[in-house]
Amino acid sequence: MHNNTDSEVTSLSPSSPIRSPRPPAYYVQSPSSDSHDGEKTTSMHSTPVLSPTGSPPHSNSSVGRHSRQSSSSRVSGSLKPGSRKILPSDDRGWQRKGGKERRECYVIEEEGLLEDEEREKSFPRRYYFLIFVVGFIVLFSLFSLILWGASKPQKPKITMKSITFQEFKIQAGSDYSGVATEMITINSTVKMIYRNTGTFFGVHVTATPLDLSYFELPIGSGTMRKFYQSRKSQRSVTVTVTGNKVPMHGSGAGLSTSTGTTTIPVQLKLSFIVRSRAYVLGKLVKPKFIKKIDCNITFHPNKINAPISLKNSCTYD
Repeated sequence: MHNNTDSEVTSLSPSSPIRSPRPPAYYVQSPSSDSHDGEKTTSMHSTPVLSPTGSPPHSNSSVGRHSRQSSSSRVSGSLKPGSRKILPSDDRGWQRKGGKERRECYVIEEEGLLEDEEREKSFPRRYYFLIFVVGFIVLFSLFSLILWGASKPQKPKITMKSITFQEFKIQAGSDYSGVATEMITINSTVKMIYRNTGTFFGVHVTATPLDLSYFELPIGSGTMRKFYQSRKSQRSVTVTVTGNKVPMHGSGAGLSTSTGTTTIPVQLKLSFIVRSRAYVLGKLVKPKFIKKIDCNITFHPNKINAPISLKNSCTYD
């Protein structure tokens, strides 16, 4: 660049018109870094920038700061969590856009990523256990319901086989209050077959007392012992039904004889209830089966110690 000196100005002829002085020239220095052996050498390239208005130098610096602030705000506003990072090796971009502003952008971006990671980690810790428990309860309940539904049709089967009277006597006597009446004494054995049809569960079996009655008058009773029946198996059950000098209060007037042995057939009824409890899944799934059995029996005097078939004489409800 060539600048006018004072000698040149004074050498002008007096007749030449007077010109207004030129505004001072301003220079912008652009840094360029060249690295050689770890040392930086800065070459200054002077470029004149003429200010037509002759504004002072500080106006340009304020404009530059404003432009840098606006550009940094635009950069920081455009950066969001998940956006591409500018590598630190990009020295020119680092120096060109300002190290301080770029570091602030990195800090904001890293904080956003850390918040996202913490949010993702906090969700499993808080809700995964609850989701697991709820899912387990739902699946377990569904599995239990399936087992219960599959076990209900597999009801146990009870088949009455026979009843045998070892003793059957009706003779005159008196009750506990001293009133004269006929007294009946019986001793019999009832046989039945119990079969568990369950394919994947056993059953615990109980029963109410076996009641033997004559026209609604109880004359004998027997108790079946509890037992456990495994899956797909059966057993023969024997119950003793007895009655010792039971007062009949006029009901057996036509049955008594001097020998105590009746000469006519006697209509009797045997009634009881069998309860079976299956433990399919511990005590959580335990279906219950109830069977009510009624048998009509005709006793003949010549059937002492002879089995009386009950195959077609019983109803099962």
